[in-house]
Amino acid sequence: MKPPKNRRVFVIGYGAATSLGNTFDATWQRAVRGEAGFRRVTRCQTTSRSNVVGEIPDWNPRAAGVMEKRDAMNWNADFIPLTMKVCLEALDRSGLEIDADTGPRTACLIGSALNGTDAFRIAVENYTQKGPLKVSPYLLPNVCANLPAGKAGMALGFTGPIFSPQGACASGNHAIGIGARMIRDGDCDFALAGGVDTCLIPEIIQGFANMWATIKVGPDDRAHDDPSQACRPFSLDRRGIVLSEGAGVVVLAAQEALEAYGLVPKAEVLGVGWTSDAHHFTLPNRETIVRAIGQAIDDAGLAPEDIPYVSAHGTSTVKGDRTEIEALRAVFGTGLENIPVSSNKSQIGHSLGASAAIEAALGIEAMQQRLILPTVNHIPDPEFADVDVVPNQARAWQYRFFLSNAFGFGGTNCCIVFKGV
Repeated sequence: MKPPKNRRVFVIGYGAATSLGNTFDATWQRAVRGEAGFRRVTRCQTTSRSNVVGEIPDWNPRAAGVMEKRDAMNWNADFIPLTMKVCLEALDRSGLEIDADTGPRTACLIGSALNGTDAFRIAVENYTQKGPLKVSPYLLPNVCANLPAGKAGMALGFTGPIFSPQGACASGNHAIGIGARMIRDGDCDFALAGGVDTCLIPEIIQGFANMWATIKVGPDDRAHDDPSQACRPFSLDRRGIVLSEGAGVVVLAAQEALEAYGLVPKAEVLGVGWTSDAHHFTLPNRETIVRAIGQAIDDAGLAPEDIPYVSAHGTSTVKGDRTEIEALRAVFGTGLENIPVSSNKSQIGHSLGASAAIEAALGIEAMQQRLILPTVNHIPDPEFADVDVVPNQARAWQYRFFLSNAFGFGGTNCCIVFKGV
């Protein structure tokens, strides 16, 4: 094999659809205002008390405008049109034109935790209620992990490598990390990297509730009358994640491609660290998280004291938040007291494979705008008295680097250091 080119890799644009808005701009505007995008589920019917979720507002996959009407009926896994829409937005915002020159040099890596689970559910209902011949011949491609990237390529015209990094809730960071490595080494010049999940179906909602991962909102909970308060990472009364749908895509480019195509960088992918826990299928492992964070900082050529902000995984579970803070204390020591640590999930919920990519995009935009987005719904927890979680309001803050954490079921961790430009 040829030696790697060791090229620097930059983020030139991004798109997102979250519970705060069906575009990145709409999401950003509400995020800066400190809003949260949670409500009781309308996508389906459920008897679960874990019925407060994050739904993308004003989002109809069949009317997304990325497929013809007949095509949209066949492709009934919602993560496919959602990916196509967000990839289109990310490209538009990046200024990269896909043509005969750039198309073959553009990769697409879109991770997902659950893939086309919604399409499989429709197939099972058709099979049991209408008979085997009513199972769609499109079922198998609808549940394939690589199809969102594949359909995006068919619509947008790129023909570089496509695949789906399967890192559960860390998938978005894995996609960014792998895409950056591919560009660095010369496999491609550009990459659309991110994640997507459309997870709001009864079985998934109930499954998360039965494993006590999601918040159960009863009459005694402050989210009962105000669902927007359901997700509260690092808060004294945190009680579990808020399951959300969403997608996030960042566009990566090699340094020499910036001038060649007149592209404007927004941040540099400076360091990547990834580990696995060998510990438990849901509970995080402090020691391997510490290693992943340390690897990312070392890969960036920095020391812990150089990191001025952490975009936390921050899921709002009792054990998960505690373990992440313990890991940050181990890495940063007493210096953690001077490092803001906030969680975007307090506003957008946990969109599984999409979360890390959305959080990377929000973090880069915030760094450009000299802001830190807040951890909303916060009630101080004495256990975290030494940690500045940026409670409830965005904060003016000028910084050149930030660390973005992502951890997933199965014990997979991926952390990235971004540098401002």
